[in-house]
This record gives sequence, C-alpha cells and structure tokens, in this order.
Amino acid sequence: MVPPGHILLLLFLPVAAAQTAPGSCSGCGPLSLPLLAGLVAADAVVSLLVVGVVFACARPRHRPTQEDGKIYVNMPGRG
Repeated sequence: MVPPGHILLLLFLPVAAAQTAPGSCSGCGPLSLPLLAGLVAADAVVSLLVVGVVFACARPRHRPTQEDGKIYVNMPGRG
C-alpha cells in the first residue's frame, strides 16, 4: 500500500503540471541522430553488462564434495 504522504503528492501532481506554462522548456529541441544512436548503444552495452554480471553471479558452481575420493565397500563402480 502507498503511504498517505505519497498519495497526497500524486493528487497534487496534475495541479502542479497545469501551473507550468506551455512552451516554457528552453533548449528542449529534438535530439540529433548521432546523440540518439549513442544513447541507444550505451543503453544496450550497459544492459548487456548487467545481464552478464547477473548470469555470472547466479550460475551454479560445481564444488566437489569431500567424499569423492573415498571408496566404500558396498558401492559398486567405485573401485
């Protein structure tokens, strides 16, 4: 559940957005194509790095048990 203070903030957000004058954004022109391509490429690289780190940390590791070298009398195939 959302805390009461956050609900109040969400209720006043449209009111605050209505108070801003349209066109008050200075220097908010369209992005150039090289800049946009660079942002997309950087996002792809960072996403692949995150996926790689998660994969490397989450894969199961093979740890040999202490009993692999022991030979038991009642275990066929180990001796």
